[in-house]
Formats: sequence, C-alpha cells, structure tokens
Amino acid sequence: MTQQTNYLLRAEGHELREIANAIKKGSYDQLKTWMQPDKKDTIVDEVKKAQLRGRGGAGFPAGVKWGFVPKDTDKPKYLVVNADEGEPGTFKDRYWLEEDPHPMIEGCILCAYALDIHTCYIYTRGEFIRPTQITDKAIADAYEKGFLGKNILGTGFDLNMYTHLGAGAYICGEETGLLESLEGKPGRPRLKPPFPAVEGLFGCPTVINNVETLVCVPLILEMGGDKFLELGVEKNGGTKVFCVSGHVNKPGLYEFPLGMNLKEIIYDHCGGILDGAELKAVIPGGASCPVITPDEIDIAADFDSLKSVGSMLGTAGVIVIAEPTCILEALLRLSNFYAHESCGQCTPCREGTGWVARILQTIEDGNGTAEHIAMLEDVCGQMEGTTICALSDAAAWPVQGVLKKFMPEVKAHVELGRCPAHGG
Repeated sequence: MTQQTNYLLRAEGHELREIANAIKKGSYDQLKTWMQPDKKDTIVDEVKKAQLRGRGGAGFPAGVKWGFVPKDTDKPKYLVVNADEGEPGTFKDRYWLEEDPHPMIEGCILCAYALDIHTCYIYTRGEFIRPTQITDKAIADAYEKGFLGKNILGTGFDLNMYTHLGAGAYICGEETGLLESLEGKPGRPRLKPPFPAVEGLFGCPTVINNVETLVCVPLILEMGGDKFLELGVEKNGGTKVFCVSGHVNKPGLYEFPLGMNLKEIIYDHCGGILDGAELKAVIPGGASCPVITPDEIDIAADFDSLKSVGSMLGTAGVIVIAEPTCILEALLRLSNFYAHESCGQCTPCREGTGWVARILQTIEDGNGTAEHIAMLEDVCGQMEGTTICALSDAAAWPVQGVLKKFMPEVKAHVELGRCPAHGG
C-alpha cells in the first residue's frame, strides 16, 4: 500500500500556528537562501520545473501564470491568495489558515520577491472568522520576526500582507469575482481578456494563487523543482491534499503523490465504504466535477488521468456515495446550491441554474416525464460554455454526468412516479 506523505500536512502533534514552533519545523528557512538578487528568476524557473499545477481546481501551471506578469511596468503589482474555499466537498485550505499558516506566508513572500510585488492580500471565505484571526496572528508574528514589512531580512525588499474577509459568496472563489469583491464591489466575475496577470486588482498586474499552491513553493525550493516533480507523475508534480468525505469509514484530509490510485485512497486509506455498503458513485474533485461509477475508480488521481472517465481532479474533494443513496436527490442538493450561488450576471446561469433545480425537484417528487429529462439535457447544453465564468458549467457538469451514467435510475423516477431508492 502506498504510504501517505506529510510534506504539506505537517501539523499533526505540533502547534505550528505558533511561529517559534513553525521556525523549528523549517518555516522561513528558504527566505535566507532564495531572497538574493541573482535568484529572483531562478525561483520562477524552479516552480516551472516542478510542474506545480494550481491547487484551486483549474490545474493551470503556477510558474506559467507567474510568467505572464509584466516585468517592466510603472503600475504596482499585487499578489492575491484565494482562500475563499466554498466548493462543496473541499476543506483543505482551512487547514493551513487554522493549523499551519506559516508555509503559506513564506510561499507568498517568495512569490512576491520573485515577481517584485510589494502588497499581498489573503482573501478568505466569509465564514472563516476563526481561521482568519489565527492567520492574522501569524502575519503579525512574521512582521515581528522581520519576515514581513520593510527591508525583509536586510534584503532591501518590502512586503505588506493583509487578510480580507469576504461575505460568504461562492462566486468569489472565481478569481475575477474575488478581485471585484476585494475592490469593494459586488462579486461578479469579469470578462477576460484582459487577464488578471496584466490587469487585475485596481487595474494593475495581479497574481492570484490558491492557498495550497503557495504552500508548495517553499517545499519546491527546499528540494528542487525536479525532485518535487518526481514526487508526482508527468505534468503533475508533487503531492496533493485530498479531502475525502461522504460514505467512508475514515473521512478527512490525506496527502498523497499526484497519480495515486483513487480506489486505493478510498478502500485502503479511508477504510472502505461506511457500514460495509456497496459503493454507488464517487465525485472525485469537488461538487462541480462529474460523477464516476465504481468500475471507473481504479484510476490515477491526477489532473490528466481523470479526464479519460469524463471527470476532473478539481480541488481533490473526493465525495463518496454509497447505496442506497438516491443519485437524483444528491444531485438536487448540489443544483440547489448552484442556483442559490449564481451571481445573476449571465442569463444562461441566472435562469438555467434555477430551471435545473426545479426540473430535478419535479422528477424527484415523482411528477416528472420524459420531456423533463430531455429538457434537462437541453438546458444544461445551453448553460455550458456560454457565460463569463465557469459557475454555469459547474452547475451543468454534475447533471450531465448523472444523465450519462445513471440514466436508468433517472428514468425509473419517471416510470414509477417516485424515487426508486426510497420505495413506497
């Protein structure tokens, strides 16, 4: 059995929110090594070598994103940390905010130094009041130690860091919606281009990275980009924190090399299915990812392999669904979430998410017809790829996945006039 790793999940048994303990564990060591004028470009090069793909869901290479930031500009540049963790089934970023914030802070400092950025904002989910307070204390301690503020460690480099609580809107996890909120506006995503790296916060070049992405940066520089890449598989460097929830015996956070077998994660590390039930389905990457069936889980869990079964790794929020759960009822719960969280800016999303939720409710209640199923397919087809941001796609993909892989159960709701899973 492949062993878990603890490169990123290192806080067990340690009070690593306290800076003295974090320093003993190695936090901030990389600042002394890499904050040298001749190593600015090398930091970006190592992140590119590591093939670190963004851990916020999209999986875009972080080093490539950093390379889009213009070097010669009169405008200030910003680093924004996306800690607006609102995807159902995803609960990893809260761990670093609450238990071990210093690797994130160190990663921010190294990224900012490499790209000549002097202001960093950590945008946290509105419900994360206590994690934000803990992170604020860690930032204050980093200032006191000379890791933040003016003339960091005598290098002549300045960096100020702030946290910013959102208002609890899922849409602000989308990077341009986040920027709008950070500017004090309603969190509605922007049209792209221009992309944030060129015109982001306050119209200035901006790097936006997920918490976990930045946590990986000190580790990459400590071991070297090539060795970090070797921890994972081709084009998927390093380890990944998986959030496992649902009908498993041991839910929680687990760290594995990218490319780890999904079936092994569920059965060997998470103790198998709760109460010995039969596995029905798995959502492998958070609620926006299409569902996969039990015969599809013997697969490498990385950003590329899961595409072969019509799904995605996303945030690695693994949601396990056991029999006799009604797959339509589970889908309805997700669809209600997306209908509630749509910002309403784009018609296909504003109207489509509500349509989908109402149609699913009709079918689940036993009042559906074949026309309702056809309508679901049609509406989701018109929602996908037609809006400013991907929330509409995120609402459509789970529905399309269930219609593709569980159509007999959907049809049974119509033919029986009730939910087949619940009897009666």
